[in-house]
Amino acid sequence: MQKATMVLEGGATRGVFSSGALDYLMEKDFYTSHVIGVSAGACNAVDYVSRQIGRTRDCMIHKEPELNYFYGFRKGFKEKSLMDMDMIFDKYPNELIPFDFDTYFHSEMHCELVTTNCKTGKAEYMTEDSDSVRLMKIARASSSMPLVSPIVNVDGIPYLDGGLADSVPVNRALEIGNEKIVLILTRNPRYRKSALPRGIVKLYRGAYKKYPNLVHAILTRNFYYNKVMNQIDALEREGKVFVLRPLVKPVSRLEKDYDLLMAFYQHGYDEMKKQYEKLEAYMEK
Repeated sequence: MQKATMVLEGGATRGVFSSGALDYLMEKDFYTSHVIGVSAGACNAVDYVSRQIGRTRDCMIHKEPELNYFYGFRKGFKEKSLMDMDMIFDKYPNELIPFDFDTYFHSEMHCELVTTNCKTGKAEYMTEDSDSVRLMKIARASSSMPLVSPIVNVDGIPYLDGGLADSVPVNRALEIGNEKIVLILTRNPRYRKSALPRGIVKLYRGAYKKYPNLVHAILTRNFYYNKVMNQIDALEREGKVFVLRPLVKPVSRLEKDYDLLMAFYQHGYDEMKKQYEKLEAYMEK
């Protein structure tokens, strides 16, 4: 167990890059004392804590029709979701691709999953140490992208994708206080977010008019994301964080193509393998 904080960015299916990197780390028995996962990074985080090599990959990349979690247009319109979230956060962990709740709940690793409180528009760093249903509900909330997934109620409070309020929680990692911080990102070096087009802004305002603080978080996300990326670049130059990023074009966030997803997963695995000695050196200095 390394006394360090692992930070896992989201990005929906771009998260297969992180799952490849984490699978390599698990093969090397490299585990950190603290983990923070956002959106798809939350799914990677819980599988890392449960020490299930390949589980996130198998959940996100498959050809079997019975494992498909994408709705067609007609059903998606009816369910108000592009994805079958019950499949991902109920049938997968409890039936189809079992999640090791016992290992997770007995782990010495401290795992936080980032959600966005729809009422406040603020990030919350949520944990669960014994209740399997609540754990999956938090992971679901963290992964529920606006407009394409329904709001998730946890303890009576509405939540959505943690990336809306804190896409890459490096400052949360700094608050935890571990000297070492490992960041696995899903965008290329120097990537920055653009402001939302006017039409999309109007769509968000209409969809979430009950939650003005959430809308504010969504509309200012690019500013805070870019500010954090600049901060991470500075910390990396100073040798204060270890960062792994994809060096090829990332897949789209709702990619379905099996070969593209497998290639991006393998890229994450290979890049971590290439950088592992550098990671060890960072941990030891």
